[in-house]
Amino acid sequence: MTQRTWLITGVNSGFGRHMTEQLLARGDRVAGTVRKMDAMNDLKAQYGDLLWLAHLDVTDTPAIHQVVNKAFTDLGKIDVVVNNAGYGLFGAAEEMTDDQILHQINTNLIGSIQVVRAALPHLRTQGGGRIIQLSTVGGQAAFPGGSLYHAGKWGIEGFIEAVGQEVAPFNIGCTLVEPGGARTEFRYGSSQLAPKIDAYDISPASMVRRIIEEGTSVSLGDPAKMAKIMIDSVDQHPAPKRIALGSDSYTTIHKALTERLANLEAQKDLAFSTDFPANA
Repeated sequence: MTQRTWLITGVNSGFGRHMTEQLLARGDRVAGTVRKMDAMNDLKAQYGDLLWLAHLDVTDTPAIHQVVNKAFTDLGKIDVVVNNAGYGLFGAAEEMTDDQILHQINTNLIGSIQVVRAALPHLRTQGGGRIIQLSTVGGQAAFPGGSLYHAGKWGIEGFIEAVGQEVAPFNIGCTLVEPGGARTEFRYGSSQLAPKIDAYDISPASMVRRIIEEGTSVSLGDPAKMAKIMIDSVDQHPAPKRIALGSDSYTTIHKALTERLANLEAQKDLAFSTDFPANA
């Protein structure tokens, strides 16, 4: 098996941690970014120089460029860049504070954009590579109580799909990964709730608040299996544009796309009616 070098943001937990453990176990090198360095002491002690670590807050754009540049300089070549860092912000749009909105967009959207922008010059220079962007079922479907989370994920999906076309001539492939619910720390660990407005108790937006506050719902998805599929996708040529992971993701995305297509087809005559006449 060819040894690869991976740059993964947010390796201390969730999919980033699962991917890092699997990659190190098979002998690949991982350049991982973390918010808390101590969280990686066990893997660093076990794997030594195979694990390169740097502190990074992905809301800090200058720091993103410094860390990505240093990773490529220190390791010589990075084959795969994985944008994993992110978190969920939930509640009705009206409930969210301005600071919460800015931090969510800066982390999940702008942070991911800047990691890609920082990596692209290096990937072009070395003759290619892969970008794996963690999205979610919520990047294709929307649920009440997730408006700002969806804003970031729908935004990054459009960005990656366009960038993938831009960089294809440089042998750089881009893949969006859309997991459903998985048994990571995401739902009950890293996710945040907006301050409560009682009027929204009667709104569908209140459901996600109850789920998080009660803490009893168990996700279907196995994050270790999902991480392996993300890793294995790098062997596919060309790079898959999207990978849906989990039966809930497949079912929800299928329903959303089917309804969207039906709604579009119903508007065909209306859409065509707004063109100038032929030869006008």
